[in-house]
Amino acid sequence: MNYKIILLLGSLLFMTLSFQKKETLPDGFVYAKSVIPDLNVELRYFSENNFVGDTIDGYKSNRLILTRDTAEKLKLVQDELQKQNLCLKVYDGYRPQRAVNHFIRWAKDLNDTINKPQFYPEVCKNTLFEAGYISSRSGHSRGSTIDLTISDGETGEPLDMGSPYDFFGEQSWVDHNDISEEQKKNRQLLQTVMLKHNFRNYSKEWWHFTLRWEPFPKTYFDFEVE
Repeated sequence: MNYKIILLLGSLLFMTLSFQKKETLPDGFVYAKSVIPDLNVELRYFSENNFVGDTIDGYKSNRLILTRDTAEKLKLVQDELQKQNLCLKVYDGYRPQRAVNHFIRWAKDLNDTINKPQFYPEVCKNTLFEAGYISSRSGHSRGSTIDLTISDGETGEPLDMGSPYDFFGEQSWVDHNDISEEQKKNRQLLQTVMLKHNFRNYSKEWWHFTLRWEPFPKTYFDFEVE
């Protein structure tokens, strides 16, 4: 066989194996778009648009990973919203433990407050652990917790929820009253449709939901998002 052909075939085989390796996830996990092809995904930790102000360890692509159970339930939410000309927009799903560790290191560096005005203007950084905004373990690392909002089906613009995603403060608490009636209505819509499909909320973050009876309730994973 021609030497160049052998090299070409070897190269193609290497590329195929590399691609397959990247597509391989632990049993029970899926890329969310394999279940919900039209899902709008903007992983904030694969960018600098987050409270740290930098891409977070373990995020190497804008590909949402979830447990299969979570993705299938989320599809029911998306299907229901689309009947109202609305859709989901997801900011985070599965989160590697190394990303959580990145948050911990950042939280301990009290001099790094580059994004304080945008994400935690009224909260002292040294209280983030005590207040429950930063933790050494995250439900996201179990693969069945998601951060999301609702968007207009025509424009793609997120509905006004009364505070930005990942805003640390009482303004983001689910039952916060000092917001407009329209903002309360939007929050209630999100809470209602997620609860209907077996997602429970976190009272201090209107965007944060965890699947009830999640498949890995005690396992914290650390494979990368790629």
